[in-house]
Amino acid sequence: MALFFQVDVPRDVEIFGGDHLLVFHCGAHNDATDPPVAEGRLVPRYWEAPQPPYPGTFWRVLMQGPGARAVEEAEPAVCARPLRLVAFEDSLERADFKVGGEPSWAQFPESYRCACGAELAFVCQVPEGVEFAVRPGLPEQPYSIGADTYNLFLGNEVYLLACPDRCDPAAVWPVNQH
Repeated sequence: MALFFQVDVPRDVEIFGGDHLLVFHCGAHNDATDPPVAEGRLVPRYWEAPQPPYPGTFWRVLMQGPGARAVEEAEPAVCARPLRLVAFEDSLERADFKVGGEPSWAQFPESYRCACGAELAFVCQVPEGVEFAVRPGLPEQPYSIGADTYNLFLGNEVYLLACPDRCDPAAVWPVNQH
């Protein structure tokens, strides 16, 4: 898996302020997610649940607590570029990359209950069609837009929802909409 992006959540963001978010995705697999739910909750260790037709997940999202340090080594697949956050007036209108506040859903609001029982909370939104440049010579990602870029979850709008109780650093669910 390749590190697609990481960001320190600004301290003034409710619930996850000061945490460090890391988003990994496989360059060889590119699909949308299907929530593994049982009895009204995501299944235990849902971040590792099979995502048919794959035997496991092709992504990993981690919410590390305050004080976690950014990964500084160069990612061998995805080209690093700065991600600069700027303050904005929160709105439910369609947005660009967004950390904190309220999600601006592309289709309809989705909510999920963590296996631990907590209602997942919004962390981040990645807009539809974001391309991540990859280093020359890497295999083309299936269903990606270009041979020199990778996408997250087929390039869909992605909403990252995390467990506010922090039952596990990987207790994050990526909602895909288009």
